[in-house]
Amino acid sequence: MHDIDLIISGGKALLLDEANTCLDNAGIAVHDSSIIDIGRKEEILQRYAAKKIIDAEDSLVLPGFVNTHTHAAMTCFRGIADDLELMEWLNDYMFPAEAKNVNPHLAYWGSLLACAEMIKSGTTTFCDMYIFEEETARAAKEAGVRCLVGEVLFDFPSPSCKTTEEGLAYTRRLAEKWYNDPLVKIIVEPHSLYTCSRPLLQKAKIIADEFGLMLGIHLLENQQEHDQLLEKHGKSAVAFLDDIGCLDEKLLAFHCVYLTLDDIHRFAKHGCKVSHNPASNMKLGNGIPPITDMLEAGITVGLGTDGCASNNTLDMIKEMSTAAKLHKVAMLDPTVMDAKTAMRMATINGAKALGMGHRVGSLETGKKADIILIGLNKPHLTPMYNAWSHMVYAAGGADVDTVIINGKVVMENRRLLTIAEEDVMNEVRKIAVGVKKSMNM
Repeated sequence: MHDIDLIISGGKALLLDEANTCLDNAGIAVHDSSIIDIGRKEEILQRYAAKKIIDAEDSLVLPGFVNTHTHAAMTCFRGIADDLELMEWLNDYMFPAEAKNVNPHLAYWGSLLACAEMIKSGTTTFCDMYIFEEETARAAKEAGVRCLVGEVLFDFPSPSCKTTEEGLAYTRRLAEKWYNDPLVKIIVEPHSLYTCSRPLLQKAKIIADEFGLMLGIHLLENQQEHDQLLEKHGKSAVAFLDDIGCLDEKLLAFHCVYLTLDDIHRFAKHGCKVSHNPASNMKLGNGIPPITDMLEAGITVGLGTDGCASNNTLDMIKEMSTAAKLHKVAMLDPTVMDAKTAMRMATINGAKALGMGHRVGSLETGKKADIILIGLNKPHLTPMYNAWSHMVYAAGGADVDTVIINGKVVMENRRLLTIAEEDVMNEVRKIAVGVKKSMNM
């Protein structure tokens, strides 16, 4: 019998491996930060003696969710400007609110609040783009959450970087500092084609290639953006990115609502990845991206919530449900975007979109132990005939009972173990007072 750190004992495990294995009465053995064995509960308990055993009876056991696009510190702006069109929301409200209020203090506490919300709804990995991302990295590290973070790059000043060169230097410092960290990874993130010039995009790509990093960008989020970029470049936005050498397997594009079939073929040819953000796209009235066409073309598509100012939640279970239903009604076909597809987008395909599919996103021997438990002994989860559809159509973030990230228990029985939840909420409430004053609310 081998001595190990942790055993998850019992429950129904959805492994999200290539076979979509569903294992009843499962046992999962964890040592250090990794899954070292998976099998039936009795077999695992016979082979290993663990310092801690988590009873997963009456639970679903899953890989943690992967949120492929968010702006964590924007929890501080949740609900500040709802029911507006994208460019009005962005230019008249969000950019001014950020210019007046975002500083390292807000970035840290807003990110810590986001980490608390994500842990409590089962997200174990997130990809972030925002300002003062060093503070987001610090908050995620303290909370024990896995992340891929990048300082947003603009052609105009941001609260953290007054010039494009400062932004690029900030990104380079992040890449150097966090290079070998087990939880924090860096992504290079020019904001969009309408806020970044060709030279900035090319310089960002050079840094990404130098460090072997992903390049993330907002792309074709609404019709106005599509039309403006077509007029500006005389070609599609995707063709422009192709011309400047940005289309490859390291590109992660957020939204992609207005990709054409030609764009999709280019993305598929070059191995580009897509982050689908259905709730944000719906709330801002941006449209419905051709996700089913992307999937048919073989593009890796993950799910993201976007930030709390445009969603307004970081609950990936809600996002799965929204995605599944949105595409059914868009196609007038209840068979498209089935529950398994939605769950894979929220887990293993999201991990692949972030370049992390070899490490997280599924429960497999050798992968990192990012595991969540969903308690089933609840009226709205009784009875259960199909675990996949139950997760997508019946469950919610509040059903997550226990969360393990990198082999460490960060929430057990709904109690956060790495974050002082009340202190974080109180600090963000204080920040919100200043935000309201700055915006004359």
